[in-house]
Amino acid sequence: MAATVDKIEVNGVNIPIIFEQDKRLPLVTMQFIFKNSGSVADTTKAGLAKFSAKVMNEGTKELGSSAFAEALEGRAIHIAASTGVETFVMELGCLKEEFAQALKYFDMLIKDPNFTQESITKIKTTTLGSLANKENDFDYIASNELKGLLFEGSVLSKPSSGTIESVKSIELDDVKKFIDQNIVTSKLIVVVGGDIELQDIKDKVSKIIKSMPKGENGEIKNYEVTKEPKEKIIKKETEQAYIYFGSPYHVSVDSKDNYKARVATFILGAGGFGSRLMEEVRVKRGLAYSAYAKVDITKSSSYMNGYLQTKLESLDEAKKTVKEVVANFVKKGVTKDELEQTKKFLLGSEPLRVETMSQRLNRTFMEYYKGQELGFSLKELELIKELKLQDLNEFIKSHKEILEMSFAIVTK
Repeated sequence: MAATVDKIEVNGVNIPIIFEQDKRLPLVTMQFIFKNSGSVADTTKAGLAKFSAKVMNEGTKELGSSAFAEALEGRAIHIAASTGVETFVMELGCLKEEFAQALKYFDMLIKDPNFTQESITKIKTTTLGSLANKENDFDYIASNELKGLLFEGSVLSKPSSGTIESVKSIELDDVKKFIDQNIVTSKLIVVVGGDIELQDIKDKVSKIIKSMPKGENGEIKNYEVTKEPKEKIIKKETEQAYIYFGSPYHVSVDSKDNYKARVATFILGAGGFGSRLMEEVRVKRGLAYSAYAKVDITKSSSYMNGYLQTKLESLDEAKKTVKEVVANFVKKGVTKDELEQTKKFLLGSEPLRVETMSQRLNRTFMEYYKGQELGFSLKELELIKELKLQDLNEFIKSHKEILEMSFAIVTK
């Protein structure tokens, strides 16, 4: 059964429910996805969204972390919280026969999180330890520095895990306020799949939603990439150079040209071996083991970014090569053979992207979240199949903004 979008009306709020029935296994999976609630909501303290999700993974105040975890484990129930850039997710998975009990624990967690000083201290200690370990993760450092350059002064410039200073400053009241503002029905999208009936889901889930506050939906803000290319070099005791680069990409999440961006980026750097960057940087010049570039097009931002690692003495040549490859790409576009090979891969690998129910549910969620009609992904494949070389090259040549590259480099 294909995924569908319905709604649940609770306390005057129409809450979307994305549902797919699959009776092949006696399993049920459910997500409460709260939009405008991920790291874009870290407006006061960097890392607060992720920190709050970790606190939600500490069980209920009544049972505590250990007893709550043991209760779930005894019934093979999985409940966890996580965050993305734009979303806060509460996830549940269990056997069909345990679904009613799993919902009971899910409801308990939402109503009575383990908001104690003990939980805050525990999460703060583990998070600070993790951040301290990342001081020698040069990919992590370069990636965060690039975000800082591209989105300077905005919430997207901050690491989603926070900094040592910001995590130290997070208190129990900060977490309570974040949860109160974001775990609300006005931001909620319910995603459910498995061996269960839609009406049964609606009846059971409505009882949980009734006790949740309505809250404010709010509009997600779009953050533009800085117009002036910048460069930052970070000196570390390293045996090789880590080069991260990025630039603006003027394609919105609802653009009719998104499929062209997907094809173009695959050829430039997302396609692994055979991509322009990999061919020039690794195969022809032996400057790196790998080199990638991709585009991130979301409601909150749109930009191109990529990375490679190279020998310390090859830093300047590698950086120059990246600029040359991108400049040549924009100036001359792609070849007919590159387009045909990309079409074959994207169309041929499609079945692998919808093998599991979770993949299909996620695809339907993304279509809904982006404001697309259901089944848009299949229509996009048809557009890719019919894409003409001239149209793709005109699109590529019209996006000269990707030449305005900023670099974040870790070197010795």
